[in-house]
Amino acid sequence: MSDAAQPTAAEVRAAAEAVKAALDRHLTAVENRTGEDDPAVYDAFNALAAAAEAYDERLYDRYDEVTPFEIPGADDSLPPYAGPEEPNALSVLIRRDYAVVEPQRLLAQAQRIADLDPEEDRPENVPVVGTSVHAALGVLFGEYEPDEIASRHKEFGLEEGDSTLWVSAADDLPEPGEWLSTPFDQADPQRVVCRFDVSSVFDEDELGEDLDDLDEVES
Repeated sequence: MSDAAQPTAAEVRAAAEAVKAALDRHLTAVENRTGEDDPAVYDAFNALAAAAEAYDERLYDRYDEVTPFEIPGADDSLPPYAGPEEPNALSVLIRRDYAVVEPQRLLAQAQRIADLDPEEDRPENVPVVGTSVHAALGVLFGEYEPDEIASRHKEFGLEEGDSTLWVSAADDLPEPGEWLSTPFDQADPQRVVCRFDVSSVFDEDELGEDLDDLDEVES
């Protein structure tokens, strides 16, 4: 950056003062929060993030220094909550990904389940599953709840991928059968009250940080 484009020392100082004011505002909002999703806390959080980012940029441009703060990007957070303040209903949306890493184990487990509860019109010793992974998955998920499959996935030849759970607010409970044909089309990020994500990418990030710390110790 050229000298002409650099912020002045006074501008850097003003950005620092803005961070201090945003910190005070955020703490005040937290101390006086009215509920779990108080919009004042959310607004103060965003203001603090913006002020810290502005200070970080000016500090770097002027002095070639950085802050220890990590400002979450837009992709790291949900959009502003736009649902009802007092939800009368909620939807729990769950996605879990699996890789079929041991198909033979999956087939054997599914066949064992089918043999324990044979259909009356199925001839004896005729396999239900055979070599069909499609049929095996149908048997498996028809027998067990998703949470049990998640806790026992290795037994069934599966490997966990990413998973997420969204708790989404609604004004009213939908009519019976209303969304069954398109259950996930109405997932609105702006109505998410809270979410819980599990991904190996988080572990990789932590591992990267640990390795960076190790390098600093060894150097």
